[in-house]
Amino acid sequence: MNQTRSPNGLSRLSWYRSDPEQRLLFRGGRFTRVNNTCSFVLALISACLFYAALLPLNEMYFAQTFTQRGFVPYAIVFLFCWSIAILFLKSGKLKLQRKALQLPILPENPEFVLSSNTVGEVTKRIHQVVDEPRQFILLNRIEIALSNLKNLGRVADLDEILRSQGEQDESTVETSYSIISGFVWAIPVLGFIGTVEGLSLSIGGFGQVLSSTEQLSEIKSSLQHVTAGLSIAFETTLQGLLAALIVQLLLTQTKKREEEFLDDCAEYCVRNVVGRLRLTPYEMMSNE
Repeated sequence: MNQTRSPNGLSRLSWYRSDPEQRLLFRGGRFTRVNNTCSFVLALISACLFYAALLPLNEMYFAQTFTQRGFVPYAIVFLFCWSIAILFLKSGKLKLQRKALQLPILPENPEFVLSSNTVGEVTKRIHQVVDEPRQFILLNRIEIALSNLKNLGRVADLDEILRSQGEQDESTVETSYSIISGFVWAIPVLGFIGTVEGLSLSIGGFGQVLSSTEQLSEIKSSLQHVTAGLSIAFETTLQGLLAALIVQLLLTQTKKREEEFLDDCAEYCVRNVVGRLRLTPYEMMSNE
């Protein structure tokens, strides 16, 4: 179970027991960041399983395109599996982050007013409903804003603090895609490298044919093997482009879901935090 009950009856969300990486016995990345070691291990296992599945099909053309075309297909498959592992983990972590939107952070009493005097009550409630608030984007954002409210005592600045923290969260989420964005660039490049390697071998074979044979019939027969090599040379480019396309589509979908989550967090803060604020008498006098 991901959720338990705190002593006062509130639903309690456990990050340590619910985070996908923690459940796999790795150190969980903060927010939706992915532990590189965890994703690397998952990618290595996936790539090995893929090639193990090709062993019975070794005589088929499809299997040969991945096993008999040099090192490039192996690199493409591994980076593809690594990208999928990152997106898989991010999806699980994002699902966990969304659960924070359902937590009863503020008292249900409609007469409750958020001010510098009631900050302690809300902060205490946050720690009652989750074991590690710093690991959740929404709860960390609210807790930072409330700590500033408690120290400054000015609720008028809380909206600006939440907005500033929201921009920082967006930047943090954006940087979490740096590695996979690099893979999207590297995968098709590997495909082109494989093609260039295949072309160079075919051209070298063409030169050997011309230098070693004189009869036209022998040249035609030998060129059949060279042209076959040319068709094989472009297989790695096809593999790289298809792999990069799949990763890019999944990346776009995952990124869209994460951006929508950040929008939901901003809306939650406006509705449930800023909307419950009340100016202190000192601030009301300052505004007059």
